[in-house]
Amino acid sequence: MPDPLAGRRCGDVSSNACSRRRARRRSGSCRTASAACSAPGSPTAPCRPRRRSRGCFRVARSRRASTALALELLREPSRAGAWCAIVGVPDLGVEAASAAGIDLERLVLVPHPAEQWFAVVSALVDAVAVVLVQPPVRARVGEAAASRLAARLRQREGVLVSTRSWPHAHARLAVTESDWAGIGAGFGHLAARQVTVASSSPAWQGRTRSRRLWLPDATGTVSPVVARSEEHVEGRLEEGALRALG
Repeated sequence: MPDPLAGRRCGDVSSNACSRRRARRRSGSCRTASAACSAPGSPTAPCRPRRRSRGCFRVARSRRASTALALELLREPSRAGAWCAIVGVPDLGVEAASAAGIDLERLVLVPHPAEQWFAVVSALVDAVAVVLVQPPVRARVGEAAASRLAARLRQREGVLVSTRSWPHAHARLAVTESDWAGIGAGFGHLAARQVTVASSSPAWQGRTRSRRLWLPDATGTVSPVVARSEEHVEGRLEEGALRALG
C-alpha cells in the first residue's frame, strides 16, 4: 500500500495532507482492518458485535480505564497491514504504541490537533483504515456531522475509535473492574493487570457482554483470563496429544 502521507512528518498532518487525490488507494487495507477488528483470535472479539466491524466504537475513559483498551482495537488491523492514526492523545508516545503491537511504519500520530481535530479526523478517514481519536473535553460532535462521517466510514469500510462520547456509536466498551498483580506485603512490583471489559451495542437491544482480560499480562501483551478449570482441560488435552505423538 502506498504511503498515504508521503513527504509528511509524523504529527505534521492537516486536512490538505489527506486530499481526495491521495485517498485514491487500494481498498484492501480497509477491508483487512474491518475484518481484523472482528477476528475471533482478538481478546476483545467477544465484546464486540459479531458482524464485520466498521463504523465508530466508543471506549469509555474512566479513572480505571486504560488507553491500552483503545490501542488493542488498533493492534490486529495494524498487524494485518492496515494504516492507523491516533489523534488528540498527546500523552501517548511511539514507545507505547510499539509496545501495544502497532506497526510504527504504518502509524500517523497527531497529538495536538487543537480546534481542527474534527477536520483532521475527517481527512484521515479518507487516508487510513483505523482512526483513534480523543476529542477535547468540551467538544460536542453534531448529529449531522457524525452521520456524514459514519456514511464515509461505511463506504470505505473504515473504523473510528473514540475515547469520549460519540453520536450513534456502533458499540461502547468500558473497563468496569481493574486489579493489579505483583504487589506483596510491602514488596514486589506491578507485573500484570486483570480487567473486566463490558460492552454494549444498540444492536443487542439493551443486553451487555463482558469479558475478563489481562491488560497486560506478565509478558506485556493483552490476553483473555483463562479459568483454572479451562487450564486443567487444556493441559489434559495437550498431555494426551503428546502421548499420541509419542
